[in-house]
Amino acid sequence: MNKDDMILISVDDHIIEPPDMFKNHLPAKYADDAPRLVHNPDGSDTWQFRDTVIPNVALNAVAGRPKEEYGLEPQGLDEIRKGCYDATERVKDMSAGGVLATMNFPSFPGFAARLFATEDAEFSLALVQAYNDWHIDEWCAAHPGRFIPMAIPVIWDPVLCAEEIRRVSRKGVHSLTFTENPSTLGYPSFHDLEYWRPVWEALVDTETVMNVHIGSSGKLAITAPDAPMDVLITLQPMNIVQAAADLLWSAPIKAFPTLKIALSEGGTGWIPYFLDRVDRTFEMHSTWTHQDFGGKLPSEVFREHFMTCFISDPVGVANRDLIGIDNICWEMDYPHSDSMWPHAPEELWEVFSDNNLADYEINKITHENAMRLYHFDPFAHIPREQCTVGALRATVEGHDVSIQSLSQHKERVGGTFADFQVNAKAITGAK
Repeated sequence: MNKDDMILISVDDHIIEPPDMFKNHLPAKYADDAPRLVHNPDGSDTWQFRDTVIPNVALNAVAGRPKEEYGLEPQGLDEIRKGCYDATERVKDMSAGGVLATMNFPSFPGFAARLFATEDAEFSLALVQAYNDWHIDEWCAAHPGRFIPMAIPVIWDPVLCAEEIRRVSRKGVHSLTFTENPSTLGYPSFHDLEYWRPVWEALVDTETVMNVHIGSSGKLAITAPDAPMDVLITLQPMNIVQAAADLLWSAPIKAFPTLKIALSEGGTGWIPYFLDRVDRTFEMHSTWTHQDFGGKLPSEVFREHFMTCFISDPVGVANRDLIGIDNICWEMDYPHSDSMWPHAPEELWEVFSDNNLADYEINKITHENAMRLYHFDPFAHIPREQCTVGALRATVEGHDVSIQSLSQHKERVGGTFADFQVNAKAITGAK
């Protein structure tokens, strides 16, 4: 195999929602209340509905222009690549980057759709269903085989959430975005088995994966409010380590043997130590903590339940045997500032070559694990020979992949975690 022979499926990318997304999916009686994107005199865009005004923070972290600082720029749709919010343009960007398919997390509603939890229960449910129908029937359906559909949850009601999981599963969806820590959003924790039982049952019954994305709790690992942004970015994976520990030791993992959880954008280099640590914790302390994994070690149970992913993680790839080759997927993170786009094949191939991966290992990480986990078969729509890096790039030869930072046009503004935190709380609904 060479670089151009790889088939790349990314399990973590992001949508910047277009202004007309609710037009065809929200009931007519809510037409006047539908969320709308408002372009402000200062050039920024804000989502507004009823009495809610949401700064489009997701735009501020958007790439197509890497190396920008979180919470600063850009602020409007006219400042970002059309591929961020237009499915057809996204597919062109994907092909130019050699990527066959992607799974896309939401932006303005927050990763767990906490924003849609209004005082009007019927309206709230309608918003979630309209979002999911737009995502499935318009964004994903526009280009079969190029997008893995993912639903947002009814986070505030486990029974309604379970019903929505079952509803979208009938449309072929096997992916649900969820919070990494419900308690920080004001809901019972993962350890309250009975409260969340309807959700766990629906996930298992429909073979749907729960994706917990870093930052989805609205609470990020940080040392101090005035710490430079570099500290926040460096510590981002620590959120997923906390979520992994919380879920691994939780009751649902023991109660539902086939439950699948993806640790989105958390990297993989930390996992060998984590698995060693959880096994030692179990062996040293289970006599008084009363943990019972049915005769298995926590590390074994982790490999049965959890999928991990990385952008560019040489340490994790080097230790793939300690993690489990069937537990690793790749992500591009388009269009955020950590993204490998448009040079993902080159960066990945270097990591794979440096670590002497066999072809079967490359295939598992780049696409086979994702296809299996999410019940996704792009080859049912596109001949396999047309899905490789080389074949995809050939279809859009000459496509503009230039990246130009706004900072080249205006003076950059310094940023701290405190600057980011103010805007992030508006999106997540965190307290």
